[in-house]
Amino acid sequence: MPAKFMTAKEAIALIPNGASMMVGGFGLSGQPMTLIDALLESDVCDLTVISNNVGQQGQGLGKLLLKDRLRKAIGTYFTSNPDVLRYQREGKLEVQLLPQGTFSEAIRLGGSGIAAFYTPTGAGTLLAEGKETKLFDGREYVLERSLRADIALIKAYKADRYGNLIYYKTARNFNPLMAMAADLTIAEVDEVVEIGELDPEKIVTPHLFVDVVVCREVSV
Repeated sequence: MPAKFMTAKEAIALIPNGASMMVGGFGLSGQPMTLIDALLESDVCDLTVISNNVGQQGQGLGKLLLKDRLRKAIGTYFTSNPDVLRYQREGKLEVQLLPQGTFSEAIRLGGSGIAAFYTPTGAGTLLAEGKETKLFDGREYVLERSLRADIALIKAYKADRYGNLIYYKTARNFNPLMAMAADLTIAEVDEVVEIGELDPEKIVTPHLFVDVVVCREVSV
């Protein structure tokens, strides 16, 4: 089925309170800013966000944090936003840290229908506490759960009328993986083109993984 085209407000209305939500981006690059701002204007709260980092201080996902919309954050690098550390210390935010490679693999496998996997990363450290471990060829491995979410908010460069997506350079980052690992994927794009205008060899995310497309308003 082709993706549905909506305004940001209409798309955000699909997100319930208490949802788990993957959000693309590395730093601020590739974060769906229009969708984040629309979420900020809604009443949606108590969210578990799965993202590499919670934006930066007062920017991107950092805005949602300051409005107390987030209950838990799962990611890899939170020190770029001092508010995350402050909220954790004050008991306002639950934080789960994963090594970056483990994080991306957990999302990839979540999108592939695999529930868990073994990795040597983190073995013998605090990150392995409370997790099952096993020896393979004399080396210790940690069992990690794969990641899936109710919602994925992703950012792409262009979509065609069917919902196929292409990305722009490093803004691609985690977005394609997250599109595959959520029950409902909402893609923010800069431009929508007609079917056939995208080179099939350059399509990264097929429309199969995209439920809703939002074309952001570009200020000139």
